[in-house]
Amino acid sequence: MQLSAALEQHIAVFGESGSGKTVLLSSFYGAAQEPAYLKDSLFHVVADDIGQGSRLHKNYLGMKSSASVPEANRFRATSYSLSVKMRAGSDPEATRAQPFNALRLVWHDYPGEWFEEDVSGPEEGQRRVDTFRSLLRSDVALLLVDAQRMLDNAGEEERYLKSLFANLKNGLLNLKDDLLDDGQPLVEFPRIWVLALSKSDLLPDLDVFGFRDLLVLKASDEITELRNVIAEMVEGSDALSVGEDFALLSSAKFEVGKIEVTERIGLDLLLPLAAMLPIERHIDWTQTQQLPGRVAESLLGGIGPVVDVLFKRLSSLPGKLGIFFGTAGPSLQLVAQLAGDKLKEMNDEARAKGDNLKATLTGFRLDLEGGEERGIFLRSLR
Repeated sequence: MQLSAALEQHIAVFGESGSGKTVLLSSFYGAAQEPAYLKDSLFHVVADDIGQGSRLHKNYLGMKSSASVPEANRFRATSYSLSVKMRAGSDPEATRAQPFNALRLVWHDYPGEWFEEDVSGPEEGQRRVDTFRSLLRSDVALLLVDAQRMLDNAGEEERYLKSLFANLKNGLLNLKDDLLDDGQPLVEFPRIWVLALSKSDLLPDLDVFGFRDLLVLKASDEITELRNVIAEMVEGSDALSVGEDFALLSSAKFEVGKIEVTERIGLDLLLPLAAMLPIERHIDWTQTQQLPGRVAESLLGGIGPVVDVLFKRLSSLPGKLGIFFGTAGPSLQLVAQLAGDKLKEMNDEARAKGDNLKATLTGFRLDLEGGEERGIFLRSLR
């Protein structure tokens, strides 16, 4: 995470061609431009690149008004920078005192074809390496499992799932030598790999527990092999979660000649997954694992300002590691353990005071809890 006027978080999105990556982002962005959302939300979602925002919004409106699905971006890697800008609260002085005034989500869409087909030559091969390097700052990777492919292989889902995870593992192995400097493991690398069922509306009887159990039953060995390959690429591999978090996602309900864009599943979890899940996981890892110093610094580097917003206790800390090893230890534990009634109480208080940034961050934590209660999100128990 990088702190400036905005707290920046990156999410890397992987999935085979046709798994719904572009539709997912278009539905998320377009819904955030609807009048009802703009009226009720504590923040606005704005594309930093006006052209990208227009294309995403056009994709959404095409689905909504004419049931047209966005064209697939074959072999095109695109990064989208979306700013989550807080609406003005009722306490301007408190707003000015905040350590940051916006969140920025950078969404890296990695072409599925690069895990399914050979590159056409050295130029495309270098582009593939450069694209992957651009997403190394991501804390969260979202790996999409296509519900349509699951239906196509009903009763023999392992045929699709084994291929999906094996292709990703082999693709990473092909990139390994180009990504590692002198063979040394990387400090910056996506460390939380969430397995998400895209187009989950196609499997309405499958909740997140059923999704998890199906993956374990049909492809547990392949998921383990993928984790082992990723662990070889990162320093401090104890701080790694691959296939331990699960989510159900659906961009809309697709029918013949009609797309119901209001019938979405899990899209309200995208911002919380990117912004808050890494914070709680990084705190836990640093407290429970014996990690190399520079790995701990990397994990905790952007957490201090968030804790400052929530608890106002980190105004003067000596360096990054001071966040954890110094006076901030109790505050970090409070953030990691913040849940339930205490979390709701903090959110209600922030809303009453017009502290929209604090209300948004605590709201994201509530959204994750709500996802668990609705059976569309399952958090790692480790």
